[in-house]
Amino acid sequence: MEMELETEIESKKRIKEKTEEKIKEIIGSISGLNQKAAREAGEHWDKIAKPLNSLGWLEDAVVKIAGITGNPFIDIGKKAVVVFCADNGIVEEGVTQTGQEVTAVVAENFARGESCVCIMAEQAGAFVLPVDIGIKHPLSAYGTGKYPVRNCRLMPGTRNFIREPAIKRETVLKAIEAGIELVRELKEDGYRILATGEMGIGNTTTSSAVLSVLLNVKPEQVTGRGAGLSDAGLQKKLSVIRQGISLWKPDRRDAVDVLSKVGGLDLAGLTGVFLGGAIYRIPVIIDGLISGAAALIAAALSPAAKDFMLASHLSAEPAGKMVLQALGLEPIIYGNLCLGEGTGAVAVFPLLDMAAAVYGQMSTFSQIKIKEYEHLS
Repeated sequence: MEMELETEIESKKRIKEKTEEKIKEIIGSISGLNQKAAREAGEHWDKIAKPLNSLGWLEDAVVKIAGITGNPFIDIGKKAVVVFCADNGIVEEGVTQTGQEVTAVVAENFARGESCVCIMAEQAGAFVLPVDIGIKHPLSAYGTGKYPVRNCRLMPGTRNFIREPAIKRETVLKAIEAGIELVRELKEDGYRILATGEMGIGNTTTSSAVLSVLLNVKPEQVTGRGAGLSDAGLQKKLSVIRQGISLWKPDRRDAVDVLSKVGGLDLAGLTGVFLGGAIYRIPVIIDGLISGAAALIAAALSPAAKDFMLASHLSAEPAGKMVLQALGLEPIIYGNLCLGEGTGAVAVFPLLDMAAAVYGQMSTFSQIKIKEYEHLS
């Protein structure tokens, strides 16, 4: 019996080590932007019959997309928003207004196309892919509806991180793998640009805990009211975050360790999406605080992954600006948004479509026989 138990432990250890090695190998394959394609895209913008750089960050976004894809001919026609749904055990500590049952309800609304992001995505011509990576209450159906929920469920929500670490390290790695794999599938299905979203009661608490560690700042600098906490509720949330960090002492030099101790499954899955964008060379748009935290985790695992991200908006959450500054990114819109679900990221799709249309369709100075503008500084 003891021999069998020892063999089982050794087997699990080997599986864990193999998964970690696989992730490291995949991340190691990430290379930088295609500078030639980016340069050609910038040169083409200069030839278009309008004042230089007059579309601002929209021009920069098109140049970056060219560098990501390695092609100065921009095609972002087929779009999707990937929405990771998961529950968080820390909700037991009273850090939210609502209970965990809401996560499952909203996930089923995604499937029916009835949530905010679904309505916005339809206007933007984007597909919605909801993913159950760890909802506490299993859904009534998977794979059905207007936007079928993908079942990637690894556990029924995370553990309460002031009682024990939130997730086993190997489960974090599996969630990251799941995100990478989804990007591969979407790329093979012809999708050319992705937005990121999430749904999970309590995930501003996990995100703030993660950001406090990764940014090496006090919790109060990165923690907001989430979905409308009172003053007392905010203080409770801060106390819980401090306690979790103090108990488990996550190593900021090891992003997987941070996720494992105080993070969430939605964050881990989204981390995989950002890494997948870099691996499969497809632009990925950051939404707000939660997907921004995942983007920062991805960048901690592979600094080159930052080159494949676009920032959509400046989140109204306190850490929104800090996250984008840490990533070296500028938001395209300032809208005081804080809904989540990927709504801010999807809101950028029409702007990018407009920019791509101007880039691809507008006449050049030479075509209309007018002298080109010159860069004077």
